[in-house]
Amino acid sequence: MFKKVAIKLLVALMFLGLTACAGSRQAPAKSTDKNKTASTDQVEKDDSQGSSHKTTIVFWHSMGGNLNDAIDHLVEEYNKSQDKYLVKAEFQGEYDDALTKIRSSASGKDIGADVVQVFELGTRYMIDSGLIKPIQEFIDEEKYDTSQLEDNLLAYYTVDGKLNSMPFNSSTPILYYNKDMFDKAGVKPPKSLEEMMTVGKKLKESKVTEMPISFSVYGWWIDQFMNKEGLDIFDNENGRKANPSKTVFEDNKGIVNVLKQWKALEDEGIAPNVGKQGGIPEFNSGTSAMTFASTASLTQILSEVGDRFEVGTAYFPAVKDSDKNGVSIGGASLYALNSGDEEKMKGAWDFIKFLVSVDSQIYWNANTGYFPVNKRVLDTDEFKELIKKSPQFKTAIDQLHDSKPEDQGALATVYQESRQIMEKYIEEMLNGNTSPENASKAIAKEIDEALQSYNKVNKK
Repeated sequence: MFKKVAIKLLVALMFLGLTACAGSRQAPAKSTDKNKTASTDQVEKDDSQGSSHKTTIVFWHSMGGNLNDAIDHLVEEYNKSQDKYLVKAEFQGEYDDALTKIRSSASGKDIGADVVQVFELGTRYMIDSGLIKPIQEFIDEEKYDTSQLEDNLLAYYTVDGKLNSMPFNSSTPILYYNKDMFDKAGVKPPKSLEEMMTVGKKLKESKVTEMPISFSVYGWWIDQFMNKEGLDIFDNENGRKANPSKTVFEDNKGIVNVLKQWKALEDEGIAPNVGKQGGIPEFNSGTSAMTFASTASLTQILSEVGDRFEVGTAYFPAVKDSDKNGVSIGGASLYALNSGDEEKMKGAWDFIKFLVSVDSQIYWNANTGYFPVNKRVLDTDEFKELIKKSPQFKTAIDQLHDSKPEDQGALATVYQESRQIMEKYIEEMLNGNTSPENASKAIAKEIDEALQSYNKVNKK
């Protein structure tokens, strides 16, 4: 377990980097209290009706806006389904906000929650923290059947053969493209950044667009390109054996390969710099012919595009044509905190099982766009109807299944900060202030410094 002296440092680390399918910036609209949602109201109602004998399970999440509505529905359904536990859902702000609150606690008992939703960048921290009861322990105690769950989703959160958290809202990035533009230009979706250069030039030559791709400045893309190359970002088996001590991408040239291709696309006007906030807006408006976005963005994109053009989806591209590896997941998972209260931990596990059940996952997938965690959902009439209505989503499922467990990427306690560092130097490069080679070196230097500082404070 980490030394308590680490707490001061951890509280100070307010990482600001974006995350794959980040927790919504939009807080729940149903209450003036940010921690009070519809499910909270239901708990209070149930208590007033004599249900206070139930064991209360506090659930921290980062699902704002419409996603919060979906959470509230599932919580309400769970509370109705049994009479032993009463789940109280509390919105904690964005993923970074929630993890910062967790980091400020010395033990699972101190946190004040029983189940917490943590984004993928916090995985290594949660595993090493000593705050959790690994999901594997519940699985072993109950002989719970994990074969019903998606293998590649489980793989991301499995370290040393032990599943630490339960996948819940998982996604991968895919390529979105304007089929109308592509048909007019007579081109197909590029399978690599090398091919994107050729496709992009044809799109421009055909006069269908002056912006072949709106390529947002986002560290998640770097992670995915490294996965595609089959190269590690960190030592210690990419942070999966233990928290990394240093980066290794300067040695394997993985990131500089990406940055060179990215800069070449920008220089040719194929991928003009749209910054951190760009990408989807340019695509939805019909300005760009392609963009990268999470699979969970599909519903939003289809809704905003409407009938103006046909949206196509394709696998996230590799760096070079010869790269054959898959993608890693983003999103978040559910951790059971080690509160010391056996009944609360039993309730936490019972609630987590409910959330990944077939019925819950049918609802969650249909109302959010996240992958169904439970494989049995794919055989249901409801899912088949969804695919018929939005066939673009099949790309996401196929890409997930075509990836391998070993494609599930890096882990590091400073991953939030690492993403922010990557984005800073990508922008420097695109603005012409540094070269791809120097950007890669600067990224490595700053991440290494962050790792050294963290590991120095958190010696075991």
